[in-house]
Parts: sequence; structure tokens; C-alpha cells
Amino acid sequence: MSYALTIGGSDSSGGAGIQADLTTFQENQTNGATVITCITAQNSHVVKEVLPLPSHIIASQIDAVFEALPIKAVKIGMLYDADTIRIIAEKLRQWHPAYVVLDPVMIASSGYTLLDKEAVETLCRELFPLATVVTPNLHEAEALLNRACIDFIASGESLLRYGSQAVLIKGGHHKKQKGWDCLITKEGEPLWLKQSTIHTKEVHGTGCRLSSAIASFLAKGFTLRDAVFHGKSYVHRFIQR
Repeated sequence: MSYALTIGGSDSSGGAGIQADLTTFQENQTNGATVITCITAQNSHVVKEVLPLPSHIIASQIDAVFEALPIKAVKIGMLYDADTIRIIAEKLRQWHPAYVVLDPVMIASSGYTLLDKEAVETLCRELFPLATVVTPNLHEAEALLNRACIDFIASGESLLRYGSQAVLIKGGHHKKQKGWDCLITKEGEPLWLKQSTIHTKEVHGTGCRLSSAIASFLAKGFTLRDAVFHGKSYVHRFIQR
């Protein structure tokens, strides 16, 4: 059995965050471990409050997991502040997991800011170079680049300059290419993943599930392109439920 670790925030509604990640790991036959970075009071409509955990507690959680379990892939979600990002980067350099899937959670769907300017800069500097793949949605990609994301491939290539091995830009918010995602890597042709749009009002946590599904398939030995393909298919099936 493969092992994957999720590092992120606890969602009190259970629809996103580490709760969604653990469910995704289980549904894709992967054992899951957790490191909680912050506790949130939220539901699918609003984030009411966020309590970040002290960095030494986060570091201790990471050490405890890696000391006991053969973690192959790490999924990183909500980090909230620069201190948290720095300690996680330090620990990843110490433990050297084979794969890191970084979901740059920056703004909640309700508009709640989850990363300030200093934290975004630290994220790009400290964690992007450690990432196998970074999975921003359209709004996150635009915030990281400080410009409109019109051309997915050009935007992905620009984000690769921060040091990750690959970037998966998610087009769920795109008006014309809604539901299209594009994987851009340092080598090889871009991979477009196009699926029909599912009309639903409930999309809370789909980004968490995609990145954790990718981590799950990487932990099981899939190539990155196959892990992204199967991760996207899993989320598509999940939305259809």
C-alpha cells in the first residue's frame, strides 16, 4: 500500500482541506497521513475565522509522520502565512519526499484572503523549487503572475521560472475554456485535459481533491502525466455524484 501526506488546513464543514484530502486518498487506495497548518471555521459559502498553528507544532507533526511512515508523495494546501511556508520548506528539504504536489491556496471562493503578499513571495521562493507540480486555478495563476492568464501555455511557462518541475493550470473559471486544464512541463509537449462541463452549484473542495488525487497516483508509481489524467478523471466523477 502506498502512503501520501497532506499538509493543510482543517475544514470544519469537511468539504475541503485535509478532510477532503483524506477521503480522496482513501478512494484512490492510498494510505493518508496529515499535518494540520491551521484550523478554520468555514462551510461551502464562507470562511468565518482562521487560527494558524505555531510553526514548531507543524514541524513536529512533519517529523512524527516521516519518522514512522514511508511517505512517497506530499500534497500541500492551505498554508496561510510566511512562517508556516518557511518551516514546511525546511522540513521538506530535510526529509526529501519523492513527489510534492503544491496547491497554492490563496483566496477562498467566498473572497477570504488566505495568503498575504509576504506569504505569496515566500511561497514562490521557498516551495515552488521543491514542487513536482503546482496546481493553480485561473485566479491563482493570475495573482502569481500579476497579469491576466489568457494563454494557458505561456502562463504556465512563466510560472515554471519559479522552479517547479511542472504547472497544471486549471481552467474551471475560464469563460471560453471552462473545464479545460493544461499541464506544462519543462520538457515535453503540454498536456490538455478537456472534459465536458458539469452544471452544479457545489464545487467546494474540488481543487483540494484534484491535487490530493494527483499525489495519490504519484505515490502509487504513476508518471506525472498519468497521475494528472487519472486525478482529473476522479474529480470529474466526484462532481457527477
